[in-house]
Amino acid sequence: MVGFSFFQPGQSILGVQNAIFSVLMVCAMFSSLVQQIMPKFVVQRTLYEVRERHSNMYSWSVLILANILVEIPYHVVLGVMAFAIFNYTVFGIRSSEDQGLVLLFFVYFYILAGTFAHMVVAPLPDATTAGRVVTILFSMMILFAGVFQTPIALPGFWIFMYCVSPMTYLVGGDAVSGLLGDPIVCSHAELAVFQPPTGETCGAYMQPYLEQAAPGTLLNPDATASCSYCPLGYADQVLARSGMYYDERWRDWGLGFIYIAFNITAVFAFYYLFRLRIWGLWIEKFVKTRRQRTV
Repeated sequence: MVGFSFFQPGQSILGVQNAIFSVLMVCAMFSSLVQQIMPKFVVQRTLYEVRERHSNMYSWSVLILANILVEIPYHVVLGVMAFAIFNYTVFGIRSSEDQGLVLLFFVYFYILAGTFAHMVVAPLPDATTAGRVVTILFSMMILFAGVFQTPIALPGFWIFMYCVSPMTYLVGGDAVSGLLGDPIVCSHAELAVFQPPTGETCGAYMQPYLEQAAPGTLLNPDATASCSYCPLGYADQVLARSGMYYDERWRDWGLGFIYIAFNITAVFAFYYLFRLRIWGLWIEKFVKTRRQRTV
C-alpha cells in the first residue's frame, strides 16, 4: 500500500523527500506488527505458567526461545514480499548490491518487530498493558529518526534519542541504498529564477559562485535573462540533511543485529526478574497471606 501511495515519486527535491518519507511510513507499521504478536505470546506464557511449569515439562527459557524462533521464517517471508512491492514501485531498479541491501533491511525490520514485541510483553501481565508501553516507545523512536526533524535542528537534550532509535539506522540505510546517486531535476516551483546584469550571461554572472563548489546546477548558463538555478544536484544532498550517508549503509544494517541481540537478551532477563523472581515472590506472599486468613 505504501509503495503504490508513493509510486515513482520523481526526481525533484520534493520527490526525493517523499521517497524518504515513504520508508518512514513503512516503519509506521512497526507498532501494529508488535501488537499483533504480543497476545499470542501471552497465551503461550499463561499456558506454561499454569500447567507446564508445575509439571516440569520444559524450562521457561525454552518457552521464550521457541516463541522467538518460530516467527523468524514468517518475518523473512514478509520481508521479501514487502521488499518486492515497495522497492520497485518507489526506488525502481538499481544495482544488485543496493537492491540486496534494501531486502536485508526489510527482513531486519520484521525480525526487529518480533523481538521487540517479546521484550516488551515478557515482564508485563497482559497484552493491553504492553500495548500502551509499545505506543509510547514507538512514538519516541519514529519522531526522532531524523526525518520529521533533522539531527542538527534537534534540541541538545533530545539528540540522544536520535542516536539510540533503531529507526534512525533503518530509515537511513534503506533510503541511501535506494536513492543515492540519483540526479535531481527541480520542478518549476523549486527553481531559483533571477535576472543577471545587463549584457551578461547567466553562466558568467554565476561563475564565481559555481566555482566555489556550489551544491546546485545552473540550467541555462548561456541565457541573458531569467536564469534558472536548481539549488541541489543529487539526492545525496537531501539525504545528508538528515544525517544519511552511503558509506554508513552497511554499518546501519550491522547495528540492527545489536538491537535484535539486545531485545532477545532483555526478554530472558525481564522474564526471569519479573515473572520468576519478583512476580513469583509476590504470588507466594499472596497465597501465604490468604492461608493465614483462612486459618
